[in-house]
Amino acid sequence: MVFMDDPKKLRELIRMLERKLGILQDNGYSCCKITMSQCHALVEIGRAKGIALNKLAELLNLENSTMSRTVNNLVANELVKRDIDPQDRRYVTISLTDKGNDIYQGIEEEMNLYFAKVYETIPSDKRQQVLESIDILLEAIDKSNCCE
Repeated sequence: MVFMDDPKKLRELIRMLERKLGILQDNGYSCCKITMSQCHALVEIGRAKGIALNKLAELLNLENSTMSRTVNNLVANELVKRDIDPQDRRYVTISLTDKGNDIYQGIEEEMNLYFAKVYETIPSDKRQQVLESIDILLEAIDKSNCCE
């Protein structure tokens, strides 16, 4: 049975989580003088080793035009490069430069250390439950369209 206040409680808990994770930016976890959207793009490009713009936009749930502007800024900062596919000149792969890879590696290391600390503070008998619950929440969010 769902109580009337349960969806409100979920909303408030997620808002609190967003705020707490947002504090990471203010505590030195910000991405080396780039915006958070650029940081997210940099991480996804680094993880993929090379990715098409439309696939990157899809991963980050952004419009292609927004993603293009974000990538343009990363190119201007010499953090990513565009490589034209020699077989199909219409296809462009976005990949990290050496400078971008250094920043990506730093972000990954810093975030892995931070979340290892968070994970360790969860009681050991609840860790798997927390991970499963977040998976369930993400699936529910994917299945629900906001504002329809």
